Amino acid sequence: MEIWINPACSKCRGAVKLLDAEGADYTVRRYLDDVPSPEEIRAVLDRLGLEPWEITRTQEAAAKELGLKDWPRDAEARERWVTALAEHPGLIQRPIITADDGTAVVGRTEEAVRDALARK
Repeated sequence: MEIWINPACSKCRGAVKLLDAEGADYTVRRYLDDVPSPEEIRAVLDRLGLEPWEITRTQEAAAKELGLKDWPRDAEARERWVTALAEHPGLIQRPIITADDGTAVVGRTEEAVRDALARK
């Protein structure tokens, strides 16, 4: 199990606290320092079952500068979104937890973190 976090994020700190309380075996990835490659982002999207625009923080300054709200959200634009996330990792929704069963969740709620813990 791996969790992508921004230590300044309260949702990330809450998820880590819950993982610790449950005695989970996991690795922390500070994704702003250890930026995921486009390949890693595509792999996590596959695990999440989501599209890149579904894990993009569209209210961030970088998103506004890029004009993301006006970008198409379709198969043809998918790689453009993945590239934007790789080049601007602060746009990636957090925390993302990769579960032991090969799936992943965006762990913004206690329920989502517990869901990741339950996936064996």
